[in-house]
Amino acid sequence: MGNFCGSLAPKPTKKRPTKRPPNPPSSASSSKIWTRGRSSRKETPDAALTQQQILAAAILFQQHHGRDPFDRTSSLRYPKSGSKNTNALPRSSSTRARSLTDPMLQPHQLVAQNVKLEDIETNHFVLVHGGGFGAWCWYKTIALLEEGGYKATAIDLTGSGVHSFDPNRITSLSQYVQPLTDFLEKLADGEKVILVGHDFGGACIAYAMELFPSRIAKAIFIAAAMLSNGQSTLDMFSHQAGADDLMQQAQTFSYANGNDHPPTAINFEKSLLRDIFFQKSPAKDVALASVSMRPIPFAPILEKLCLSESKYGSIGRFYIETPEDNAIPITLQESMMNKSPPQQVFRLKGADHSPFFSKPQALNKLLVDISKIKTRS
Repeated sequence: MGNFCGSLAPKPTKKRPTKRPPNPPSSASSSKIWTRGRSSRKETPDAALTQQQILAAAILFQQHHGRDPFDRTSSLRYPKSGSKNTNALPRSSSTRARSLTDPMLQPHQLVAQNVKLEDIETNHFVLVHGGGFGAWCWYKTIALLEEGGYKATAIDLTGSGVHSFDPNRITSLSQYVQPLTDFLEKLADGEKVILVGHDFGGACIAYAMELFPSRIAKAIFIAAAMLSNGQSTLDMFSHQAGADDLMQQAQTFSYANGNDHPPTAINFEKSLLRDIFFQKSPAKDVALASVSMRPIPFAPILEKLCLSESKYGSIGRFYIETPEDNAIPITLQESMMNKSPPQQVFRLKGADHSPFFSKPQALNKLLVDISKIKTRS
C-alpha cells in the first residue's frame, strides 16, 4: 500500500517482461510445495540424498533436545510487567532457523508442538489479504496451520485474486469486504474465528469486527492498517509522504471514470514489486506475485471507519510488526499502535512486508501462540 497521498496525475504504465525462475527438479522425498532448487554444484543422486538425510537428522536431533527452531526468529515485545507470562514467546537470538524450503523437511516437523486444541477458544483462522494481493498469498500459512491441526480459510475480497469483479467498479468498503462479511454471516451459531489481516486487510477486518463482534475471538494485524475511529486508510498513509518515496514511484492510477474524476484503482510497476513488498522473499514467491497481483480499488481507501468500543473495541487485538518493511515502514506501524494500542505486539525479525513468504515458519508460530493467549475481558 504505502503513500497514497502523492500526485494523482496518471502515469503511463510500462509493461516489462517478467522472468520466472526455472522450476526446480522434483524429489520423491520432499514436498512439492516446499522444494527449492539444488546447488549448481554437480552431485551424484546418492550423495545428494545422503546430504539431505544428514541435514534433516540434525534438525530433528535439535528438536528432540528441546530447541525450538521458531524461537530464534520471533520475539514478544511489550510483555506484561510483573509475573511471568506463560503465553510469552521467548526472545530471539542471532542464529537463524532453517527454512521450510529445506529438502527432506515436512511442515509438521517445524510446527509448534503440543498444542491442545480443546484449550483454545477457536482453532479456525480466517486470512484476509492486503491491497493488490489475494488468497493465493497465504498458501504457506494454510499448509502450516493445517499441519498443526488448525483450520484455515483464505478469502478473496471483491476484485482480488480469482474474484472476477473489476476493481475499477468498486465504490465502497462494504462492497470490497463483502466476501468476508458473507462468510462471517454464514457461520453457525456460537462459532467463532480468529481474523488475520495483512496490509489494507487490517482496515477490512476492522470493518468486519464492528459488524460481527460475537463471531470473532481475536484479531491479528500483520504489517496492517490498524485504524482509529473516524480514520481512513488514506489518512493513515498520508503520514508517509516524501518525494523520493519508493511506493510513490511505483504507483500508477487508473481513471475509469475519466481524468477529471478521482482515480478508480491503483496499480504497481511490476519491476518494483520486489523492492517494495518482497525484498527478503524467495524468488518463486515474487514470481507468483508478479502474475497474481491485481489493482487496488481506490474508493475503499478513502472511506473513514466507524469503530465503537462496544463492538470493535470488545475484541482482543494483536499486532505483528515487520521491521524490514518497505511498504509500511516500522515507524508508521508503531505510530498506529501508539494511537490505538493492541493487547500485545510481536515482532518478526528480518521480515519484509510479506512475512507469509519471507518468514512463514516464524509467522505460523506467532499465529499459533496468539491463538492460545487469553484475551482481556
